Parts: sequence; C-alpha cells; structure tokens
Amino acid sequence: MSSPGRPKSEYRNAQHEGSPASSPGRPQGEYRSARHEGSPVSAPAPEDHAALLRAIGPLPLSGQAWPDWVRILTWVVLAVLGVQVVTTAIRAPSQQPYDTLLIAAVALCFLGLLFVSWHMQTSITTIDERGLRQTWFTRREVAWEDVRYARFVPMVFSKRLVVFTHRGRPMIFQGGTRELRAAFLKIAEVYTSGG
Repeated sequence: MSSPGRPKSEYRNAQHEGSPASSPGRPQGEYRSARHEGSPVSAPAPEDHAALLRAIGPLPLSGQAWPDWVRILTWVVLAVLGVQVVTTAIRAPSQQPYDTLLIAAVALCFLGLLFVSWHMQTSITTIDERGLRQTWFTRREVAWEDVRYARFVPMVFSKRLVVFTHRGRPMIFQGGTRELRAAFLKIAEVYTSGG
C-alpha cells in the first residue's frame, strides 16, 4: 500500500530504508531492480548485479544451510523417536502376524528421518559469481542468468531464499548464518518480482 499523494516507487524505497540492504551514505538507487511498473520480469542491469555482488562481500560466501539450534533440535527429536521406537518394540507382544511388516515400516521411516537429519547437518549454501548452490540430496543450483526473481522468506526454523527461474521452477535455498541471511535480503531486493 502506498500513502495518498506518495508515488509507489518512493514508498518502495522508504520501505527499505534502514534495512540491511541499504546503509547510510549509500545511494538509494544502487540496489534498484530492473523491473519497472507494468514491464515484464527481467534480470537487473549489469551494474546493479555487480553492485549486489560487491555488497554481499568477498565471494564465495559459504555457510551452513540450517541454524545450529535447528540442527541440534533435529538430532534430539530423532534420538527421542529412536528411544520411543525401541521401548515400544520391547514392550509389545510379538504374537501378531503383521509385526514383521510393521517393524520394517517403522525402521524404514526412521532411516528416512536419519537420512534427512544427516543432510541437514552437512548442507552448505554457497553464493559466488556464478550463482547460488546448496549441497543436499537433490541438486540445488541456479546460475545468476537463470534467476527470474527471488523472495526472502523468514520462517521460524529456516530463513529461505525462494528463487524462481526462467523455467518456472522455484528453488529454495536455506541460510543458517547471519551472513547468508543478509545476502538473501540483498538478492531478494535486487531480484524482486515487483508484485
């Protein structure tokens, strides 16, 4: 929403004043997006992209994808579930014909959770001159020229950058460090959808 009598572009600039992406003494237009009202989504101008990379800092910028407290909580929950499964299995009578199938299903689910927890523990997000990538069990990588627009989504357990590519497929990158979250904010400001 814009204030009466205030142009939409001024309101947008005022929204970002004081945010990590704009600092005192920096020209207001340094991070502007190439998208203007009513025009199709396009990549930012080369000078805006270069300013973004300079603002992010020395590249490559790498850090853990998930915050420490989330990674610790994941292992605590997994340990509690493991203890619960073992104690339930010990107490349960084994005279049911479906016990073997149930045990196999529970073990398979537990192994799946273990697999995801391990990848959360080891996942690294990297931003460099070529684009963004995150180690995960599926390939998460996008080149700068493939980015159509990006949105920063600050959730409780994960600070995410949702990147929409020209192919229309969104890619989600997690930022577990302060530096990655600040970079995500700057990227989202430059690669905005405008609406």
